[in-house]
Amino acid sequence: MEDELEGLRAYFPLSFGKTSNVSAPTEAIHNATRRTDVATNEAEVSSDFATKESNSGKSESGFPSLSSSSETWLRSVRGPNRNPNSSSLAPSDDDVAMGPPPPPSKPTQEEDDGVLMGPPPPPKGLVNSNDSDDEDDMIGPPPPPPAAVDSDEDSDDDDADDNEENRYQIPLSKKIQLKGHTKIVSSLAVDSAGARVLSGSYDYTVRMYDFQGMNYTLQSFRQIEPSEGHQVRSLSWSPTSAQFLCVTGSAQAKIYDRDGLTLGEFMKGDMYIRDLKNTKGHICGLTCGEWHPWIKETVLTSSEDGSLRIWDVNNFLSQTQVIKPKLARPGRVPVTTCAWGRDGKRIAGGVGDGSIQIWSLKPGWGSRPDIYVGKAHTDDITSVKFSSDERILLSRSFDGSLKVWDLRQMKEALKVFEGLPNNYPQTNVAFSPDEQIILTGTSVEKDSSTGGLLCFYDRTKLEIVQKVGISPTCSVVQCAWHSKLNQIFATSGDKSQGGTHILYDPTQSKRGACVCVARAPRKKSVDDYQPEPVIHNPHALPLFRDAPSRKREREKALKDPLKSHKPEVPMSGPGHGGRVGTTGSSLLTQYLMKQGGMIKETWMEEDPREAILKYAEVAVKDPKFIAPAYSQTQPKTIFAKSDDEEEEEKEGDTKK
Repeated sequence: MEDELEGLRAYFPLSFGKTSNVSAPTEAIHNATRRTDVATNEAEVSSDFATKESNSGKSESGFPSLSSSSETWLRSVRGPNRNPNSSSLAPSDDDVAMGPPPPPSKPTQEEDDGVLMGPPPPPKGLVNSNDSDDEDDMIGPPPPPPAAVDSDEDSDDDDADDNEENRYQIPLSKKIQLKGHTKIVSSLAVDSAGARVLSGSYDYTVRMYDFQGMNYTLQSFRQIEPSEGHQVRSLSWSPTSAQFLCVTGSAQAKIYDRDGLTLGEFMKGDMYIRDLKNTKGHICGLTCGEWHPWIKETVLTSSEDGSLRIWDVNNFLSQTQVIKPKLARPGRVPVTTCAWGRDGKRIAGGVGDGSIQIWSLKPGWGSRPDIYVGKAHTDDITSVKFSSDERILLSRSFDGSLKVWDLRQMKEALKVFEGLPNNYPQTNVAFSPDEQIILTGTSVEKDSSTGGLLCFYDRTKLEIVQKVGISPTCSVVQCAWHSKLNQIFATSGDKSQGGTHILYDPTQSKRGACVCVARAPRKKSVDDYQPEPVIHNPHALPLFRDAPSRKREREKALKDPLKSHKPEVPMSGPGHGGRVGTTGSSLLTQYLMKQGGMIKETWMEEDPREAILKYAEVAVKDPKFIAPAYSQTQPKTIFAKSDDEEEEEKEGDTKK
């Protein structure tokens, strides 16, 4: 056996299969993923680089230097305590209540289990009593942590400043990108455990990423095309993360399991029925879909046919409820987006006429909305989002605005954030895990040089916190802040590329991107070599094949010119393949005689009457064909008189 292995090893280089004991430290690995615009603000950056940046007009990250009006605009939205000399999009050392805080001190081994990484865990009431330590047993989104209360009201001003500075713990120091799509990534979904990421794109595909199975190459493990020729518009995981909902531009949504296998497809309605309540499904393209936050059998979809429908995943043949929004005039207005409330007792929908409508799920409820806000936006609404306490509603629109609504008083918005360009119908708005920060993305405009931004807003103060550049040329569409990973996901792209950016901080985030970035691919070993097996399938031989039917034999015989005795078809047009065509003449002999002058065609120059009469004497002396048959019974032929002769005879009779 050892001799065989040695002989097999001779075909490989000496370095093949040998593992190296030297591994790169974790700090060096994470430094490779550091956001370049953050690095330019650190104290270690030399003055030579600053001079080079000012001369070239562009920063290391590829963003143009923010001068003139755009620099003034960014300074105005960064907050009151920004350093005026800084022109980068990243936080500086003088920031107050913005950017990531300084890294906390490393806990000891005894205190490691008690240190809180990211958002706090959910309360024990939502977890099974038998296994309260396992966070994976929780169903639905975790509730936000309680508001922080000052333990000592008489603390010094320095302590208050420190608390204010550490308030916004946004993980922004490192960034990686999940690539693979060829067009903009329009939908995003991360499961509750933070293990798998789904990204849907305008290239009609859904890619599945697994943090535990990925290495630093960040490749997806599966690619799905739900509906051929239809863009992917929305993705949503079930509360248990065992299934996910895929909504495309077609009228039928699909359900997949965790591994990407199709479980079913919902019914399509009858487009010739006018009343949408009498159809068993949507009749136009879908716009949005979301799984129920607690019930794993219920999903919600909205469509361009002007209706929202609630489905049961155990019955794909018909929906359980049809919701028709309130309209100012009869007709069909598309429902552009939809969302569940945290407890699953409310549904919000954004209608194409700019209105926001909210329904409460209660016994005997119908299509009449409980809350109706007409003309909430001047253009189509792209996203609505409930807060966990269901006091705040967020809405994002094509009109370039983000509005914050108080559900107890919906006549006017609490705050309107404008100047947020939006060019995609899937641009969403999201909350941070503690719901103290609101985040959304912006689209790239033609005359703008800022690129796609990720904007953060304070929920209580209703003011801008920070704007982070994600891509200098691509728009930011979907965004999410995962509670367990404490990592920010943002999708971007254009007509030629698309990807999912992940922002994280090794001192604040855990698992997720921190795991896959530090994992190198497995070294190949000699034992991994397997020659390609030769498979012999005896049933594929002609001896074991089924005899073809008589019909097929006849069809083959008709196509075979030898068996069907079919004559060769004369060629039309010029000849090819050694055959003479019929352009000049039908036969080669005729062609040669014409070219040599032996045959002259004079029929075009002769009078047709004269050409026929020259055979008259021959026809009388030597009749052929029909004339000999009448030679005995009718020796003298009698021809019918023409009409002119009959008229002349009648005229002569009348004159007499």
